[in-house]
Amino acid sequence: MAIRQIRVVPDPVLRTPCDEITNITPAVRRLVRDLLDTVDDPGRAGLSANQIGVSLRAFSYNIDGKIGYVLNPVLEETKGEQYGDEGCLSVPGLWYKTRRADYARVRGIDLDGKPVVLEGTGIMGRMLQHETDHLDGHVYLDRLERQERREALRYMRRQQSK
Repeated sequence: MAIRQIRVVPDPVLRTPCDEITNITPAVRRLVRDLLDTVDDPGRAGLSANQIGVSLRAFSYNIDGKIGYVLNPVLEETKGEQYGDEGCLSVPGLWYKTRRADYARVRGIDLDGKPVVLEGTGIMGRMLQHETDHLDGHVYLDRLERQERREALRYMRRQQSK
């Protein structure tokens, strides 16, 4: 079991788009184990590979007691709208109302190379969008209104200087 340290903003790995996984290697299998172990904690809905310092397209999730993962996820469809509180392990201590699609569908593969489709509304839809954003080099602060984003970044700078 390997619970990995979470990278926080402004770590550059969080702003770098992740590479597609082209081969299922022992290192990829270890990455998935680490993602699953690290997300298996109350209050953690999702975790992308770059949040633990690995620039590969993979994320794990922990929604309603169901824990899983997806390799090479692609956000295929979104619809509807939700506006609610969102936080991030890489932006500790901050929660902001964030606009997201209510429904999202992601397609990827598992460790056997078989297709995986994850979809859902509410928190599941929000998590799918949040984690694919991470893999594309974005954090949820990018989706905030300008003033809220400034406020969040100021808060984070103060926390880092302590």
